[in-house]
Amino acid sequence: MSTITAEHRVKTAVSAKSDLFRKLFEWGGFAAGAVLLAFGVVAIVMGFSGRSTVSDSLKQEKIVGTADMTPALIAKEAKEAGLTGVDLPTVAVAGQQIDSGPRARAFASYMRIHALEATGGYTYAEMGRFQSKPGTPKTQLAVGGGTDNPQWALVDTATKQPVENGARNLWVTETALTTALNTSYMADRLWLFGIVVGIALFLSGIGFIVLAFAALHRQRLVAQTS
Repeated sequence: MSTITAEHRVKTAVSAKSDLFRKLFEWGGFAAGAVLLAFGVVAIVMGFSGRSTVSDSLKQEKIVGTADMTPALIAKEAKEAGLTGVDLPTVAVAGQQIDSGPRARAFASYMRIHALEATGGYTYAEMGRFQSKPGTPKTQLAVGGGTDNPQWALVDTATKQPVENGARNLWVTETALTTALNTSYMADRLWLFGIVVGIALFLSGIGFIVLAFAALHRQRLVAQTS
């Protein structure tokens, strides 16, 4: 009789310990699910907030695509300017307000073509800092025009300083503006990524809660009734 009682006590202790572990796993699953749900909601809210910020910031600049900002017209301009080996835009933004990331990126690509037309197809690194004097030796000239040697630069009669290369400065301005527009595009993609991640976290949270209830809670109830 005492042996049966001892065995019963052991079984009861094992059952209680097993039930405790089930409870811990069950509540742990519920807690993990709740955390994922909260993170998912926050990520989605932040994503939509980021979208609004990008759109509002772009609208404040009041940028509108010029009439030639269509793939056909810009390709014609590039050909007439003798530009070769350049990436041409494929999205038309002529007459459209630039108020989204994709439009900002498209506008920036058109700006690059316009800048190349103005510099004869040369980029910042290919142009000299200063306007060169007439008769400047070829060895002192940059590939895209101008010179980096102040001795062969035109001198401003008023300031007595070398005259800056206007084409190079134009490229600097264009690069600053297109970088800002491309940053808007990157921010636009980030808010979309944030929303996708938020939805994934939200669904994962639901999955954890369902799993904890179905696999652990019900299993514990069955064990208690058996």
